[in-house]
Amino acid sequence: MRIIETDIVAQRYDAGVRSGEQVAKDMIAVPIAPNMRMAVVGAPSYFKKRPKPKRPQDLIGHNCINLRLPTHGALYAWEFGKGGRDLKVCVDGQLTLNTTAQMLNAALVGGGLTYVPEGLAEPYVTKRRLTRVLEDWCPPFSGYHLWYPSRRQPSAAFSLLVEALRYRD
Repeated sequence: MRIIETDIVAQRYDAGVRSGEQVAKDMIAVPIAPNMRMAVVGAPSYFKKRPKPKRPQDLIGHNCINLRLPTHGALYAWEFGKGGRDLKVCVDGQLTLNTTAQMLNAALVGGGLTYVPEGLAEPYVTKRRLTRVLEDWCPPFSGYHLWYPSRRQPSAAFSLLVEALRYRD
């Protein structure tokens, strides 16, 4: 996951792509992908030495693989939600990496628990190379959206592009 904060108006871009939750309120946001979910996963070998967490607070006793956000330099806080309660957890661990692919690889070799998009983890969960935990604490969130300023009249070509990219269930 790489997040780059760009002011598309100041940079004179026609549009940008980001999670629907990150689109500014004064922009037009068009869904171009389905909603997403995150997954907390670890290798079966990792769980031979540690109990499976049942709630986010249980992550305190685990070796979690962190993601350093490239644009901010900060560590990404894992986001959970259940029963109308949202929770951000700053996890501890021996590894801090820059990409979700690195995080997934580290989890596959038993390096700890990682927090990655469900779609990336699912093939490994299906093959039982990774075990998913805290699934009921990982609700879906708004998928990717094409976003652009509401203050301008789009060209016919741009309008055709928006319609071609628009996600439909």
